[in-house]
Amino acid sequence: MATYAHPEVLVSTDWVAEHLNDTEHVRIVESDEDVLLYETGHIPNAVKIDWVQDLQDPIVRDYISKERFEELCASRGIANDTLVVFYGDKNNWWACYAFWVFKLFGHEKCAIMDGGRQKWIAEGRPLTREVPSFPRTTYRAKAPDPSIRAFREEVLAHMRAGKPLIDVRTPAEYRGELTHMPDYPQEGALRAGHIPGAKNVPWSMAVREDGTFKPREELARIYLQEKGLKPDDEVITYCRIGERSSHTWFVLKYLLGFEHVKNYDGSWTEWGNLVGVPIEKGDPEAAQS
Repeated sequence: MATYAHPEVLVSTDWVAEHLNDTEHVRIVESDEDVLLYETGHIPNAVKIDWVQDLQDPIVRDYISKERFEELCASRGIANDTLVVFYGDKNNWWACYAFWVFKLFGHEKCAIMDGGRQKWIAEGRPLTREVPSFPRTTYRAKAPDPSIRAFREEVLAHMRAGKPLIDVRTPAEYRGELTHMPDYPQEGALRAGHIPGAKNVPWSMAVREDGTFKPREELARIYLQEKGLKPDDEVITYCRIGERSSHTWFVLKYLLGFEHVKNYDGSWTEWGNLVGVPIEKGDPEAAQS
């Protein structure tokens, strides 16, 4: 991990096992796509943050307010100086998503448990159904950080300027053969395809079979050498609803050290329905080769 640009944001399962009872300084957070998975068993002393119920506004298509984020952290025993370690299912998509939301509100000390739930379980480590309770804190969040989040008008300007867009979905979604991942629900996109000019780098290219991130040199080969990105590029990542793209956002920003990376959380569910914006089908890179 020391070879990554910011190795402090990635911890091993060994590290988590050693800090299970350091509840005064560390809060372990499970965030899953499967909203019932936590209840079947979770890492001891881990709290649950539900990406829908806890992070999404129920009325406005947006994240919770600054005040509700403060309440969320206070209720989970998270203080401003707490190291929050995220893990989850689906190779840590939702852990990275929750990490990104915490960064959106300015929480400084965040980390991802490399390998997520699958690695913890594969190693035979303990799970519990006991839900922990921690003393309430007083939490003060910052205003949402616009430097890590892209909105549709910015994405449109980015596309027109020819700046790098990374589509992290499956090749079939990118080519316009599917509007969603195989075996997943259709979430309302009327058109299939990708944003013109976007390069397809599926999120899964960044991880090994056990769900851990590939070494920095391998990540550099994929994103810099093969896709031609440069560390000083202004990059926007997107997927279907923003979870897979937060995983790639994490890779580019924290593991490779890109300074200017934004996650377009509206992603294809929004772009595929927008009136007046272009889409592209097929694989332009394959056609050129």
